[in-house]
Amino acid sequence: STSPLWTFLLALGYAIKIPPYIWTMLMGVAGLFVTAIAGQALYTENVTMTHFKLPWVALFLAFEWHLVWASASGMETGIYAGLIICFFYYLSRVKKNWFVVGAIAGGLVWLRPDAVTLMGPALFVCVLHGSSWKGKWKDVQNTITGFLLGFIPYLGFNYLLSGSLWPNTFYAKQAEYAILYQTPLITRLVKLMSLPLVGAGVLLAPGFIAVLISSVKNKKPFYLAGCLWWLGYTFIYAARLPVTYQHGRYLIPAMGIFFVLSILGIQEIKSLIQLPEKGTWLLTTFWKFSLTAVLIVFWVVGAKAYGEDVAIIETEMVETAYWLNTHTEPQAMIAVHDIGAIGYFSDRKLLDLAGLISPEVVPFIRDEQKLADFMDTAGVDYLVTFPNWYPYMTGRAEKIFQTQSMFSPLAGGENMAIYRWNPATKE
Repeated sequence: STSPLWTFLLALGYAIKIPPYIWTMLMGVAGLFVTAIAGQALYTENVTMTHFKLPWVALFLAFEWHLVWASASGMETGIYAGLIICFFYYLSRVKKNWFVVGAIAGGLVWLRPDAVTLMGPALFVCVLHGSSWKGKWKDVQNTITGFLLGFIPYLGFNYLLSGSLWPNTFYAKQAEYAILYQTPLITRLVKLMSLPLVGAGVLLAPGFIAVLISSVKNKKPFYLAGCLWWLGYTFIYAARLPVTYQHGRYLIPAMGIFFVLSILGIQEIKSLIQLPEKGTWLLTTFWKFSLTAVLIVFWVVGAKAYGEDVAIIETEMVETAYWLNTHTEPQAMIAVHDIGAIGYFSDRKLLDLAGLISPEVVPFIRDEQKLADFMDTAGVDYLVTFPNWYPYMTGRAEKIFQTQSMFSPLAGGENMAIYRWNPATKE
């Protein structure tokens, strides 16, 4: 499991007998609420004065379409985004316990392994804050101790579960998308950095640049730590997992802090504008209306995108899973690339071609011939995939079912198919 904590929370819903869809959506809404409240608190903690009485930062985050999509996705992404902002809020406070700072970072690793990166800003601020070097060293020790308290058990949990210190997904995803490394790193980085700008975030981008410059010029370690973390987090994904599917779902958790820092930067830009009072009012009012308009428009666009995403999952993966459950033998082994819905609804033994639960395939994950040989050895009965994903393997198997939904083809994809896998059939 990439996210043991999220898995535990999902299981908790079953234990207290709340329908899984309702329970998962409730947790998603809770994650969005935490994101909004923590973002407003972080803004209020770091802005000297504001005449705007509405909690507009919270409202922005609650309606920003990436964050809303994440909260309704059923994944841990939404609540992770909110807890990242909570971490930065606590880090920004004048009075804080450094052991707690480290413990929060170590605890969040149980939600997503990439939370390990939060130790970067934690140690950065710890070293640059105003105490003596002796005090700094003590604070660094406390931060690291708090972090290890959560991190070491996480590594042990993974090792006991799968024999490796990191979850299977850590290795499988990188192997699956290794072909993307052929694109220049700078191209990948720019592509990922542009993700939060799709929507109202584009109007906040000048604020991020402003707060980055201000943090260096005015020696504000917290602001600089937040900016460097977002840039570094994006760079790591550009280097190791440069994917943008599902609206940049891996980068969405980092968008919240990007938005809040950018809003703080907009406040700094506003304080530097030298215009007559009426001109300042007109410019500020125009910007606010523009931000609100773009926010609402993309909320609608995001809702449409979410609807299309759900429709594809329901009519391709879920429908296929139900067919497998009804028309295949209970003891059948299914080789499948996308295990989510099929693993949940089909009630069949799976061989995961993406390596998430079958790490044995990771070393040859893009080699169809070796995958086919492995499937023969493993005794696979059926292959489930989109036909063009594995042309060699689908070419040597017998198609017995294919969905007929319009949603996937309209989105530029194809319909999922089920093949009878016969190891006796060779080229």
